[in-house]
Amino acid sequence: MTKNGTLLWIDDEIEMLRAHILFLKGKGYEVDTATNGRDAIDRCRERSYDLILLDENMPGLTGLETLTLIKEVQPVVPVVMVTKSEEEDIMNQAIGAKIADYLIKPVNPSQILLTLKKNIHKKDIISETTNTNYQQNMGRIAMQINDAATADDWVEVYKNLVYWELELVHGDNTMSEMLRMQKEEANNLFARFVRKNYEGWCGSFLNSPAGEGSRLRTASHPPLGGQEGGQPLLSPHIFRDRIFPLLDRKEKVVLIVFDNFRYDQWKVLSHELAEGFTFDEELYYSILPTATQYARNAIFSGLMPNKIAEMFPQLWVDEDEEEGKNLNEAPLIQTQIDRYRRHDVFSYHKINDAEGAERLLGQLRQFANYDLNVVVVNFIDMLSHARTESKTLRELAGDEAAYRSVTTTWYRHSPLKSMLAQLAESSYKVVITTDHGSIRVNNPIKVVGDRNVNTNLRYKLGKNLGYNAREVYEIKDPRKVSLPAPNVSTSYIFAWGDNFFAYPNNYNHYVSYYRDTFQHGGISMEEMIVPLVTMTPKKR
Repeated sequence: MTKNGTLLWIDDEIEMLRAHILFLKGKGYEVDTATNGRDAIDRCRERSYDLILLDENMPGLTGLETLTLIKEVQPVVPVVMVTKSEEEDIMNQAIGAKIADYLIKPVNPSQILLTLKKNIHKKDIISETTNTNYQQNMGRIAMQINDAATADDWVEVYKNLVYWELELVHGDNTMSEMLRMQKEEANNLFARFVRKNYEGWCGSFLNSPAGEGSRLRTASHPPLGGQEGGQPLLSPHIFRDRIFPLLDRKEKVVLIVFDNFRYDQWKVLSHELAEGFTFDEELYYSILPTATQYARNAIFSGLMPNKIAEMFPQLWVDEDEEEGKNLNEAPLIQTQIDRYRRHDVFSYHKINDAEGAERLLGQLRQFANYDLNVVVVNFIDMLSHARTESKTLRELAGDEAAYRSVTTTWYRHSPLKSMLAQLAESSYKVVITTDHGSIRVNNPIKVVGDRNVNTNLRYKLGKNLGYNAREVYEIKDPRKVSLPAPNVSTSYIFAWGDNFFAYPNNYNHYVSYYRDTFQHGGISMEEMIVPLVTMTPKKR
């Protein structure tokens, strides 16, 4: 019979439990016994156990005293307290000493078996159940991917794939590989959908006359695009359709923009925030290129990039200029407020490091002086760049699951956690969003360009680009997709799926350096379909 685990049962009346012990042995468990605390400690020094059942009321060392000594010898072993007492004080002491479970005598075999399954076999049971559930849903997911025809459909596809990606963290490698293949297929079909419809989205984008913005969409979640190719909520719509309506209802708003923040990262971070907030969660579409200069400036200005360059040339920085591409965000916000003839007073803050976050934490009371407080957090973008450049960090964040874990660890130890804890005690509406996401790239595509071509691995623009047109989404007339054209002959190309652009010279070194890194700027669900979450403090 397969051995299910090794147990130690400590009870001064162990002879009265022989029937239970035989039952457990019949289920494949090896069971050692001890009748007092001292013998139990000796047993723990001699061998490791998967779980310990411990009587609370014994002569000599009490159960709680024995528990403390066991934890010194085997600190991670789950200990289940078994007692006749139902006194609250004893329960509190046992829970405070980090017992795994608490059983009241007389116990029956089913109770014992349940606690063993919870504490020894939980991971295996979850893994097996998750694998089975995913297998049963694979066909349905494939149909959903193949039938996706609207922006809303693709949002649902992506949400479903991320759900299973998070679930299969507990599954086996075979199922994870199957999901990866489904996601790859979905991204290829999504790219085809975007290539077919993106020009239409840009053509129908309405830069509404000043004063109309807040009245255009006031529903909580207007449809992204019910008809094929229907225009989704895009980056320039965020203030008009989500922030201004809140301000019109006299809400005080804190807008937190995490740079380069994916939906899967939001899902794990949401567990950290659930105690303090309720969520109104949706996804919107980042514009192309899915890069900070374009997408974040579009959010803050309420305009597509070509309109920013045309209307506010002093605030737009071309790709070939040395100046920082996001130094004008606060002025861009002001232009949008002015354009809609609004009178909102706002503050703007950018957090690039822990020191900056600490400073902002000290200024939190000043938020009350403004209708809108905008906070840009650059950590996640810095993490993706640091992962590319640091071999150690690349190993720590080796895949999507590890990348999410590093994000969560950073949040738990950052001043931002303290800031959001304070906001959970306030009456503010807190909106969390991003300018774009990122994707882990693996497949190089050759592209040729002159020295003025930009360095991004997921999109290129220039006058003399050489590439295979079948491998890219090419835009020869940037005006059709609302992008600026620094020169008359400027064209743009975008990578899709997990492709990235590589130059022919020094090709092998370039490919080796950038393969398996997180990049952004191109077309994928991870880069384009991004979170937009309105949070309300529970104590409000």
